[in-house]
Amino acid sequence: MTKPQEVLAPQASERIPASAQSTPDSLICPASVIFDNNAVQAQIDAAIATASSERDIRAATVATLSQARRNGMAQIAAAFAAQPFASRPTTRAYSWLTDQIVQTVLDVAQKHLHPLPNPTEGERLSLIAVGGYGRGEMAPYSDVDLLFLTPYKITPWAESVIESMLYMLWDLKLKVGHASRTVKDCLRLAKEDYTIRTSLVEYRYLAGDADLAAKLGQRLWTDLFKTTASEFIEAKLEERATRHRKQGGQRYVVEPNVKEGKGGLRDLQSLFWISKYINGVKDAADLVNLGVFTAEEFETFVTAEDFLWAVRCHLHLIAGRPVDQLTFDMQVQVADAMGYTDHGGRRGVEHFMQAYFRQATHVGELTRIFLTALEANHTKQEPVLVRLLARRKKAKPPYAIKQNRLTIANERDFFADKVNMLRIFEEALRTGTLLHPDAMRLISANLHRIDEDLRNDKEARRIFLDLLLKHGNPERALRRMNELGVLAAFIPEFAPIVAMMQFNMYHHYTVDEHTIQCISNLAQIERKELIEELPVCSGILERGVNRKVLYVALLLHDIGKGRDEDHSILGAQISRKVAPRLGLNKKECETVEWLIRYHLLLSDVAQKRDISEPRTVRGFAKAVKSVERLELLTTLTVCDIRGVGPGTWNNWKAVLIRNLYKATKSALETGLEDLNRESQEAEAKRALRAELADWDKKALKTEIGRHYGTYWQGLPLAAQTIFARLLSEINDNEIKIDLMLDEDRDATRACFAMVDHPGLFSRMTGALALVGANVVDARTYTSKDGYATAVFWIQDDDGNPYEAARMPRLRTMIERILRGEIVAKEALKDKDKIKKRERAFRVPTTISFDNEGSEIYTIIEVDTRDRPGLLYDLTRTLANNHVYIASAVIATYGEQVVDTFYVKDMVGLKYHNEAKRASLERKLREAIAQGAEQAVAG
Repeated sequence: MTKPQEVLAPQASERIPASAQSTPDSLICPASVIFDNNAVQAQIDAAIATASSERDIRAATVATLSQARRNGMAQIAAAFAAQPFASRPTTRAYSWLTDQIVQTVLDVAQKHLHPLPNPTEGERLSLIAVGGYGRGEMAPYSDVDLLFLTPYKITPWAESVIESMLYMLWDLKLKVGHASRTVKDCLRLAKEDYTIRTSLVEYRYLAGDADLAAKLGQRLWTDLFKTTASEFIEAKLEERATRHRKQGGQRYVVEPNVKEGKGGLRDLQSLFWISKYINGVKDAADLVNLGVFTAEEFETFVTAEDFLWAVRCHLHLIAGRPVDQLTFDMQVQVADAMGYTDHGGRRGVEHFMQAYFRQATHVGELTRIFLTALEANHTKQEPVLVRLLARRKKAKPPYAIKQNRLTIANERDFFADKVNMLRIFEEALRTGTLLHPDAMRLISANLHRIDEDLRNDKEARRIFLDLLLKHGNPERALRRMNELGVLAAFIPEFAPIVAMMQFNMYHHYTVDEHTIQCISNLAQIERKELIEELPVCSGILERGVNRKVLYVALLLHDIGKGRDEDHSILGAQISRKVAPRLGLNKKECETVEWLIRYHLLLSDVAQKRDISEPRTVRGFAKAVKSVERLELLTTLTVCDIRGVGPGTWNNWKAVLIRNLYKATKSALETGLEDLNRESQEAEAKRALRAELADWDKKALKTEIGRHYGTYWQGLPLAAQTIFARLLSEINDNEIKIDLMLDEDRDATRACFAMVDHPGLFSRMTGALALVGANVVDARTYTSKDGYATAVFWIQDDDGNPYEAARMPRLRTMIERILRGEIVAKEALKDKDKIKKRERAFRVPTTISFDNEGSEIYTIIEVDTRDRPGLLYDLTRTLANNHVYIASAVIATYGEQVVDTFYVKDMVGLKYHNEAKRASLERKLREAIAQGAEQAVAG
């Protein structure tokens, strides 16, 4: 342990008044350019010479320092813009500029506002920087945390000096955190409050009485830090865990907090605080001398810290205020400021965020190494449960168990067989232990040993496949292999997607983490943990499939992402090399390739097409060809959607996929010829008769006879039952509405019955948009006697059904719009907006016409940027062009939406005429462009 006076007492240079100190040469630009002490002092002296009151002195000081601060901030920002990664000299520059301002303000307060020719022993004042400012690291708009230290109870003189200083600092628009305490106060409060204690760990003498500051340092060490290391560490680690939970608990959240998030600056600072507390280190470099980090690990520490500070400084400068959240719009601007450009089929922002997540991963590795080193020194206790439950596990040579973690007992024996680079992960799963940081260090330093020979080694293949298939928790091994670089070394084709961010609102994780999440979901299904939630997939796996094919296909399904080509096609091509190398036979390789090539097919058909249309199922069944492939693809699709992020999988998607799976399986087993409209219609009528068995026969006959065939094929029985009741004894002036929770689909079902007229469907979508309802599916039919029967499945902004309490307002608003009391187009103007943080996304618009996918309709698919009024704009455009909409299927993927319309022209025919299709496409594009322009305006 270092002696307290060496650790916490101010350095000699710190005891010299600021004006006498030599200017530092480690700033982003020359110190004299940032703040010219002599010039500023001369200006203040000249102003004070003519001042007639304390108020004038303060005003003159503030005016001079305001200009000096603006100039200094501008100089630092310009120099940083030219060197956008040079964060260390930049944060020092902001801290140094703040020092000059604070010290000048103190000087004015002591010399000119409250001079004290003969101070007593009690009238001493020491000005100390604490917290991040104390560390000498500041972003452009960081807080200025000050401690005014007095020897005894604060005197009227000290109180006046402090008050005058604070008024001037506030007038300078600095965000000042301050406390006035004695040494005794500091010790007492630091014992009670870990936040105060942490801020004092980072204390730095600025000006005033240096001996008083030195005394504080000595007392903190001897009376507090020296005897409370263990409790401080536990408190900091608990604080870290709480902070991570608040920030989402994941390192790879799409809008990370650079300061507070997992893998962020606060994690690195926590390591330094703890080291300073225990060992009294003044510089992070001392962690190497103490054996906590190797020289290479310290280099990683510095690189990560520099990168994260650079990001934070750019965030502050762009926002013009203290901002630490990398929101989507900020990601684009920070990437641009740091010089990231679009290339290789990816946006500059995606390259930037990949770099960010790689640094966040390094921070996680350093944290693990550091905490294990603390445990080794018995400073930090092992978790209680681990200590209570741990049995003495035995590891096979060349391994050993150390601190209940697997490590390498004999390096020479370990490296004698290169396969051990993989075998260690198998041993960790076999023994139920985590890898020791010592082992992680060795593996990371020897990745070059994973060469072509090892990749083609039969035993290495066996071990890798066993890690996926035989231990029940493949995600644990894969995640650790990925973080250490082993996965990318063993499968080099995986390397480009490591920490790759997809710049959209749909994907919650980086591509590699998404892949591991998918495999984790598959393992959970196999462990029978999701039987109630996923009965179809659980049944498929229970009956048995080729697990090797399924796991390898999931591992490789997104391996083609991030290039100009379609990632499904490229991924399938890559799998031709990787799957045989992993030891799969020819048939297995072909199935893996097919699954990757078509891994989006089932999801697209289920979410973007009307499954009640017989030709939809027939076409899908022809593409799949066999029940075996259908079951593999269904399981892969479910794991893929669930792996996107929390809340992405829901009952709605489950119903769609389950229905398509069942219909396709039936078609493959009994023959495609059974899929026809007539059989569906007859079955639907039988079901409704049974449901309405208590109805009068004449009324039932009227209901059965009033609808066309498409009605029977396109609507579920529950909706048909509702419409039967709504249409019973309806008159021509009535608007009948039924709003009900559809639990099976996690949505509110809204049924409308009224006399049909042109544009009605569009008015309904406008009404729903006005009440903030997201339409996820819709069907509309006209009965033979002229009534419109439309059903919408809607959700709120959070993707949930509407609560019962919100239903009356929903009903009232819809009725007013349908009666014409409110004009949707005008009323929507204020609501049809895209949030500022979501404006950076680019979603190209594609519109396609398909006359083959349906027997009687043209399918118009519009893939574009989502916004609240989009569906209304599209349906209004179609209505204005006399297009009859039979149904609309809506699939939303974050900021992207695919709206699919099943339509006919005004005489009931498909759109075969190319000129008509081109005209319609042009008008739809115009409506999209105009709406998007208005949505981002203002």
